[in-house]
Amino acid sequence: MDKEIEGKNEVWEWAKAIGIALLLAAGIRYFLFASIVVEGASMMPTLENGDMVVVNKIGPRLTEYDRFDVVVFDVDEETKYIKRIIGLPGDRIVYDNDALFINGKKYEENYLDDYKEALDGKRTLTGNFTLEEKLGELAVPEGHYFVLGDNRRKSTDSRDPLVGFVEASRIVGTADVIFLPVPHLKIIE
Repeated sequence: MDKEIEGKNEVWEWAKAIGIALLLAAGIRYFLFASIVVEGASMMPTLENGDMVVVNKIGPRLTEYDRFDVVVFDVDEETKYIKRIIGLPGDRIVYDNDALFINGKKYEENYLDDYKEALDGKRTLTGNFTLEEKLGELAVPEGHYFVLGDNRRKSTDSRDPLVGFVEASRIVGTADVIFLPVPHLKIIE
């Protein structure tokens, strides 16, 4: 009889341990990290169609989002976009002759080098624009970000008034790692 009770207790202890593990996994998945599948070519060459990325939901909320972070944000209840932060609140953005200027200072975008080389200097990757021309603002509003896809010729991003500036509250988190397919495994820069 004691062995029967002992066996039932052991099963109960295992069931509790598995239940706690599942709750912990669900909590981590819901509150700390998520995975998404990249759809489309708007972030090439950094991210390709079908790449699965880990989205860090908590880290950036403890600090601030930085310029050039790759972020996932809600467009609506069913749609999420993944883009790169170019402009922080208060920034003035100008693109001139395929060069990025923020608050009058030129910034290098090394992650675009492959695309620019493929164009062989015959065409520009990113057309000339100012925030005022695209969105009617001189600077990125407080609490918002200006985002662009790395594939500037094929990206729906902040240049489109339908997307516009992205409110901080709509950002789900940063895309930090590509984990599938295995040949694409890398930390996103």
